[in-house]
Amino acid sequence: MIPENRSKADANPTKAFFVRMITRDITLEDCIFDLIDNSIDGAWELAGGQPMSLDDNTDLSPYRISINVQNDGFLIQDNCGGITLDDAADYAFTFGRKDTAETENFSIGVYGIGMKRAVFKIGSDITIHSTFIDEGKPSSFCVPIKVDEWLTSKSEDWDFDIEAAPDLPSAGVKIQISNLTEVALRSFESPRFIQNLRRSISRDYALHLHRGLAIEVQGKPVSGWAIELRQGGDFLPMRATFTEQIQDEDVHVELLAGMAAAPPDSSEPSDDFDDALNRSGWYVVCNGRIVLAADKTSVTGWGTEGWPQWHPQYSGFMGLIVFASRRADLLPLTTTKRSVDETSAVYRQFRPKMRDATKEWISYTNARKQVRVEAVKREEFTKSVPIFEIVPRAEVALPRIAPTPKIPEANVLYSVPKARMLKLASALGNINMAYKDVGIQSFEYTYSDLVGEE
Repeated sequence: MIPENRSKADANPTKAFFVRMITRDITLEDCIFDLIDNSIDGAWELAGGQPMSLDDNTDLSPYRISINVQNDGFLIQDNCGGITLDDAADYAFTFGRKDTAETENFSIGVYGIGMKRAVFKIGSDITIHSTFIDEGKPSSFCVPIKVDEWLTSKSEDWDFDIEAAPDLPSAGVKIQISNLTEVALRSFESPRFIQNLRRSISRDYALHLHRGLAIEVQGKPVSGWAIELRQGGDFLPMRATFTEQIQDEDVHVELLAGMAAAPPDSSEPSDDFDDALNRSGWYVVCNGRIVLAADKTSVTGWGTEGWPQWHPQYSGFMGLIVFASRRADLLPLTTTKRSVDETSAVYRQFRPKMRDATKEWISYTNARKQVRVEAVKREEFTKSVPIFEIVPRAEVALPRIAPTPKIPEANVLYSVPKARMLKLASALGNINMAYKDVGIQSFEYTYSDLVGEE
């Protein structure tokens, strides 16, 4: 007989275990990106953003995100509308999205753990301060979180206290974090971390920055990376648009591909080839954010059936596939938003189209090796064009250059006394003539005399 108080095995997670699990497999940079995503979602909602196509002209210039990293703390602040008190009480601080929570239109957040995971990864003394507009007037609150106290509390209550707070200068969110974790402390001390953070923001949020969004790091604005393809003459990039229905929701897809730069003169790997800085490869965009950049792996098809492994010969190729949906859970992104879920139905559907675009470039670079001089002349007529200005086209257009027929050659090698060679060179008009040239001229003289003109 089992006693009634022992009829169930306790399966509840501990707070410490849960925090370790949600912060374990995400980088510090990606945690900061989670916080940026939340700000952008707010700005996009306020601006009335529609599906994030490249043609969308939503103006994000009124909105600003400021990030400041110090040895003893972290600060991110925006003017993107703030978290409402109802959302804070019911949704924003839950560990995971509730079934009753409404999906934000065209957001990048899916699982409802981004902000909590980010702040726990960065430090243990956290204050989240929000000002929002309520019935035409600003209203504010803050949520202070002492992680160490929260973890050691014997209470089974996982909730955080909400307190009154003064208004911020404008409706938005301000997150301050101190008592940094060891990984944050080490990273924030490094100038390279700040440099890499700026570079990643410039690339991964290029589409938002193009719409006027301002992101500052250490008080300096970040300029968005200009994503461009080259066109002109026989070179025309593709740009195709599709709409798919998944679970009664539209998923909008744009596919662009072509030449971003001329292929290298040599197809052999070089010690000077820096793959980390090379922009060639596939880019995957989900609701405006680049989640996979310059990919040359099997994730985007390289090395899979019917698709060769990436080779330096293919450098210069760039492809982008842009997914947008009102529901972020229908997009092919992982929980860290730093790769692609290859099992996604919509991603599997479009990967063959990605393969077809790369095949054109592979064929061109194969032929180019035999007619490099002619190919370089044609490539010089191209110019870089922003992806927003590329006109629709179903396929990539590249030059069809026929290789010049190769004439079989024969090598002639023989030795003669040097004195005789010098006498012949002198008779040909130049005693200092290279021996090879003496041989060629003597051959041409004999051929003309015995065979005649061709």
